[in-house]
Amino acid sequence: MQASVSVLQRSAPFDLPIKFLQFGQGNFMRGFFDWQVDLLNERTGLNGGVVVVRPRGGSGSPLLDVQDGLFTTIVRGLDEDGQAVSTCRTIRCVQREIDPSTMYGDYLALASLPELRFIVSNTTEAGIAVNDSDAFEDSPPSSFPAKLARLLFERYTHFEGDRNKGLVLLPCELIERNGPALKAAVLHFARLWQLDAGFADWLDGTCVFCSTLVDRIVTGYPEGEAQAIEEVLGYRDQFLVAAEHYYLFVIEGPQWLADELKLAGAGLNIQLVDDITPYKKRKVGILNGGHTALVPVALLAGLDTVGAAVSDEQVGGWLADTLAQEIIPALPLPQDELQQFARDVLLRFRNPYIQHRLSAIALNSWSKFAARIAPQMLRYVDLHGRLPQRLVLALAATMRLYRGDVIVLSDDAASLAWFGQGWFDVDSDRQTLLQLAQGWLANDKVWGRDMNVVIGLAQAVAAALQRIEQQGMRGALQA
Repeated sequence: MQASVSVLQRSAPFDLPIKFLQFGQGNFMRGFFDWQVDLLNERTGLNGGVVVVRPRGGSGSPLLDVQDGLFTTIVRGLDEDGQAVSTCRTIRCVQREIDPSTMYGDYLALASLPELRFIVSNTTEAGIAVNDSDAFEDSPPSSFPAKLARLLFERYTHFEGDRNKGLVLLPCELIERNGPALKAAVLHFARLWQLDAGFADWLDGTCVFCSTLVDRIVTGYPEGEAQAIEEVLGYRDQFLVAAEHYYLFVIEGPQWLADELKLAGAGLNIQLVDDITPYKKRKVGILNGGHTALVPVALLAGLDTVGAAVSDEQVGGWLADTLAQEIIPALPLPQDELQQFARDVLLRFRNPYIQHRLSAIALNSWSKFAARIAPQMLRYVDLHGRLPQRLVLALAATMRLYRGDVIVLSDDAASLAWFGQGWFDVDSDRQTLLQLAQGWLANDKVWGRDMNVVIGLAQAVAAALQRIEQQGMRGALQA
């Protein structure tokens, strides 16, 4: 590091009132949520400060306080016109970081902040879970919901049940209905600890638990590039975080939240909706489903990354057609919205700054296929009375991938054993490709049903497998 590069520090005092309490100090929250708050502060005068709370103590990593709460985001990818963009921004909204395991008094004191309005969290998929060994007297309780319940009760007590001091909770954990799930966990501790009955009423009447959908790839500290980036910036930043250009924050909540967050005119991709379900289906169907359909086809075509696959004229064209003709028509949202989302997804897949290896995404392919692709196939059949041939090819390609001669497979032992025996039997002329397809489609542990009830599916999969075996993947794509 050159001597001219300094350490990132504030040149002006902390001056933002604390409106946001954020459980989770990791890369995602810094590159997604804090980045958006910082832009809202700049563009709309939201004037919102953030206090970061570590949901689990004892990590040993330094607090953001060592840099006065400052850190840098580097947002890179392809913009809406397909042009490469890279933008650095110093994030100034974080005012403090607290570790309740060593600063429990400071943590509880946050409850009395008069301008506190929002609590946001990202404590992993397992974070919203109750632990009945957590006691009210613990300093602190171990689980996130127990810590939150303790803080909310402190606020209820401090303000004597003032119904103007309720909070809006925005959990970002990747679980279904994360808002109601968090509320149920907090109420569990209210009952377990036998708290004042008025507390549950206050929670129910003044606190709003919103379900959310978050979407952005945040890759974190750019190892191997950090020194060059810091020399351009002119300072060192141990919390430097890289993220893709695309982002989406969907909040299922009351419309008055738009005023409180000052969303009007902000120019941010934050959507306030009455029902988050269609947006989840869109993400699962197009983004996740696109990944799952692409992986086996691209690997069998000799490609190794998502970017290379989408940039490949044949494979990339096949994916675009699959999304447009077989996945989008089966989703319950306006077609123009879905088409725009699909265009955004393809740009994200082409991001030259992120190298997604197809072999890594192939992990547990069958559980992903059953959750992401099978519902679209069934819906397509219901709507059109025929099979979606491109998705059938993706299914056949996944079965062919499970021969195990292209990549090292990683899946549950039962699936790997089934295909090991199944392909051995095909090679030994003990069963046909049709029997292989029928056998796998009958596996209700994978599909949740016998997929052979879909008329012609097994025969179509077997025919696609035959083309792949005889012509190779690229030949099958031309057929």
